[in-house]
Amino acid sequence: MPRSVVRPSLLFYAILAVTVVGGVLTTTLGFEDILNRPVTGTLGMFLLVIGGWALSLTLHEFGHAFVAYKGGDHEVAAKGYLSMDIRRYTDPVMSLVLPLLILAIGGIPLPGGAVWINRWALRSRAVSSWVSLAGPLSNLAIGVVLTALVATVSMPPGLFAGLSYLASLQILAFVINILPVPGLDGFGAVEPYLSPQLREFGAKARPWAPLVLFALIISVPAVGDALWRLTDTVFAAVGGDAFAAAVGQYVFMFWR
Repeated sequence: MPRSVVRPSLLFYAILAVTVVGGVLTTTLGFEDILNRPVTGTLGMFLLVIGGWALSLTLHEFGHAFVAYKGGDHEVAAKGYLSMDIRRYTDPVMSLVLPLLILAIGGIPLPGGAVWINRWALRSRAVSSWVSLAGPLSNLAIGVVLTALVATVSMPPGLFAGLSYLASLQILAFVINILPVPGLDGFGAVEPYLSPQLREFGAKARPWAPLVLFALIISVPAVGDALWRLTDTVFAAVGGDAFAAAVGQYVFMFWR
């Protein structure tokens, strides 16, 4: 692969800088004042989490595109998907509607994205599955790295809580995206092995199936509880600190 094909955009570095600034500001949060949500620390938490999530979204979609490129779809380079420019990955439903639904159930307004892959150009069904899996696996990897970081590096309480919350969001993104629901990556991973009839159904259901899923999460307590339990189980399995993540969420959601 030519080196220039995967050169990160200036916007990627700008979001990285915002995230770092947010992390620095969270260091002003101490145990004694964290519940009061002081302005500087709260702003830092907001920038850290929003910036960190934007970076993870970029890496999630870049993961899809990179594996697709290596698997035979070189059109992704021409479409700018390998530039790590978050603007290339926006989608009306995944970037606007779903974030509002997530916000309504008490979480971060998670942005979504999309890369359009030429599946016919991919070399095999296995490659097509790995293209779909690359996104959620990148979230899982980020969550594991952040969890390991907070577990091994001594840091101020505010930063510890913020990175823990960001790690938990990565695990949540992994759990949601890995579900075998049309429109989500989990379905994309098994789709190449389905019958033509099921693939046709998946194509028709792709625009609305994720909305139905999130409606069930909001309106049916058993569904939401099962999702959170699964997320908590995976988070605990990778060594996550649930209490620290909850503190980070409390400071981040200053509007509540």
